[in-house]
Amino acid sequence: MAALLPSLLPLRETTTATMHTAAAPKPASSRTSRRRLVTDRLARLFVSAGGLAIIASILGILIFLLVEVMPLTRAATVTAERETTLPVGALAIASDEYRTHAAVVGQDGRLVAVRLADGHESLSVPIFPPLPPLPDGTVALPPKVLAAKALPTESSHFVVASGDGRLATTSIEWRIEFNDKTERSVHPEPLPVVVAEMDPERRPLLAFSAHQDEANVLFAAQLADRRVVVVRREGRTNAMTGEVTESFSREEVAVDRPILEFVVDHDLRNLYAGTATGELLWWSLADGGLSAAPQMLQADPSPVTALSMLIGDRALVVGQQNGALSVWLQVRQPDESIRLTRVRDFERHTAAVTGIAASERNKGFLVLDEGGGLGLYHSTAHRTMWRGTSTLPGTQRIAFTPKDDGALVAADNRLGVLSIRNPHPETTWKSLFGRVWYEGYDGPEFSWQSTGGTDDFEPKLSLTPLLVGTLKGTFFSLILAIPLGVLGAMFASQFMHPRLLRVVKPTVEIMAALPSVVLGFIAGLWLAPLVERHFPALLLAALVLPLMVLLTGLLWRALPLGVRNRFLSGSEVGLYVLALALGVGLCFALAPGFERLALGGDYRHWLLDTTGLPYDQRNAIVVGLAMGFAVIPIIFAISEDAFSNVPRNLVSGSLALGANRWQTVTRVVLPTASPGIFSAIMIGFGRAVGETMIVLMATGNTPIMSWNPFNGFRTLSANIAVEIPEAPQGGTLYRTLFLAALLLFALTFVVNTIAEIVRQRLRRRYSEL
Repeated sequence: MAALLPSLLPLRETTTATMHTAAAPKPASSRTSRRRLVTDRLARLFVSAGGLAIIASILGILIFLLVEVMPLTRAATVTAERETTLPVGALAIASDEYRTHAAVVGQDGRLVAVRLADGHESLSVPIFPPLPPLPDGTVALPPKVLAAKALPTESSHFVVASGDGRLATTSIEWRIEFNDKTERSVHPEPLPVVVAEMDPERRPLLAFSAHQDEANVLFAAQLADRRVVVVRREGRTNAMTGEVTESFSREEVAVDRPILEFVVDHDLRNLYAGTATGELLWWSLADGGLSAAPQMLQADPSPVTALSMLIGDRALVVGQQNGALSVWLQVRQPDESIRLTRVRDFERHTAAVTGIAASERNKGFLVLDEGGGLGLYHSTAHRTMWRGTSTLPGTQRIAFTPKDDGALVAADNRLGVLSIRNPHPETTWKSLFGRVWYEGYDGPEFSWQSTGGTDDFEPKLSLTPLLVGTLKGTFFSLILAIPLGVLGAMFASQFMHPRLLRVVKPTVEIMAALPSVVLGFIAGLWLAPLVERHFPALLLAALVLPLMVLLTGLLWRALPLGVRNRFLSGSEVGLYVLALALGVGLCFALAPGFERLALGGDYRHWLLDTTGLPYDQRNAIVVGLAMGFAVIPIIFAISEDAFSNVPRNLVSGSLALGANRWQTVTRVVLPTASPGIFSAIMIGFGRAVGETMIVLMATGNTPIMSWNPFNGFRTLSANIAVEIPEAPQGGTLYRTLFLAALLLFALTFVVNTIAEIVRQRLRRRYSEL
């Protein structure tokens, strides 16, 4: 051995040296560290970029929604476009839809069409036919035209009064032609004139109006002796020859006060008059005509100087000498009578209102006062969109263009053309979120009805019923989802054996994979009729099923401990499922007797008679069951993770100190897991708020402003899905739907922000347990 030591020592030294040499090179280790640092840095940059991209995407969505919504808040703009000299002084004016020509009733008794670009006279026809010669053979002079009014129709239609007590309706039809280069040309063509003799004594009329419905015309006027006369002209066209035969009928009644303004509705069924003492008179011509006493209402002590019907002929705009401007509607009273009611007042003008021109596209109207002031208003939105002064000094006549994009103003033989930009007149904060008194309604209401089929019916764009419907559906779904999801997660996490939990948790999570459209289809076509047929059984289930669960729990606790220990903890859930199945069968068996004894034999009649609530098949209860089924897996999965992440040492310490399992779960585990449970509930809330297909298919999609669980509703998300395919891009409905999307965005953002704040506070509070 001693001899071998010298020979081994060099080897040991060599080996040691070799080992030192092998451990010595640090550059390779340094290169590895740098590679890891670079990798970590790249991963950090990648994660940061992903987070920033998400934030940027959310901000981009918000900015996009704001860009689409902001035009709803913009005010109208009115600009002067051009001025033209007319060949005659204008008594009434109108325009074609492209604002290329103007129709003018001249002071010389002619109907003239003028090209606005250069003032060229394109058409000129006399309005009144010549009078027959006098008995002595003397040729009568042409009648002097005293006044004229433009009527709100699609063509340029006028009613003209002569100095000999006659009224005439005349109009110009604008024929549009396009050549091969798609260049447009407008050709004015006169339509037949209809003349009615109002005063046989040929005296000038005090006030007048008329309206034409195809071949039928109704003339109304007050004569010099204050009699009100209505003349109906009915025209019949021979289908074979095309010959038109006409017949006239006449009614008259004495009125004890001077009338300044008349207006007739489009259906020739209502006649309105404004007096010099500030009263409004209303004759319903379909109910007795002038023979029935008119409904008389005091508008204001000031004389009524202007009247106009808005499109649809359901709203009457009244202008007065003191500058007052108001809107009146026919409103049904509690005794079923109809009464003309003042529903809106606008800001007064500084001078007497002399002209009101109604829009042919919406419930807007243009107002002229004696001082040349102009105002642009919208009735439904109760909105003053623009106030200004006419570009022509001494303006006496105004007219809206048919496309609602311009106006004409006239002063003697000068004509001014105004350009109007007002794309969204229907929207104000009140019309979108407040109560509005719509035409045909008995009072102010929240209502959503985006279209009535024609422009005659005002769109109703209140988002409040949709917001209430969203919260209503969310509330009824969370009533079911929160208790089952949270308590189910607590039982599975704290009382169920891990072997059973590995089966139960994935099964519940698979429920979240069911498509919403499938759940909505099942809820609408199977669940809703089932609930309707067996609703008494559902009422019984609310009492019987909790009782069955309680009895089952007492039975399980009564079993000997030795018997219970033979089963895995949590396996008693099978016994509860069996008890629930028996309870459901018991409810179905007892339902007929319960309905007969407690609900009068028919729960629908009992519900309506007792509470005044009708039962709709697709209602909030059905949605609560279907949407609750969709939300339960989300709340269950997140809550179970929150319960499972509670440190086991807290549970063990509580049990070691003598607390039983239930006390440990409720006083230690539940508070500690509360931040996660709160997050689960908020995520479930967001899922329910944004749900579309289930509420679309299971609620009837009716925008009802009610918390009644037995009727349907419409949510913001479902409304967007239904309406957006029919909304013209850039239109008011289109942008209002984007406002609904912005509301959903804001609602979920606010709720999630509050949830995060609460979660952080709960986390700090229970972090020291």
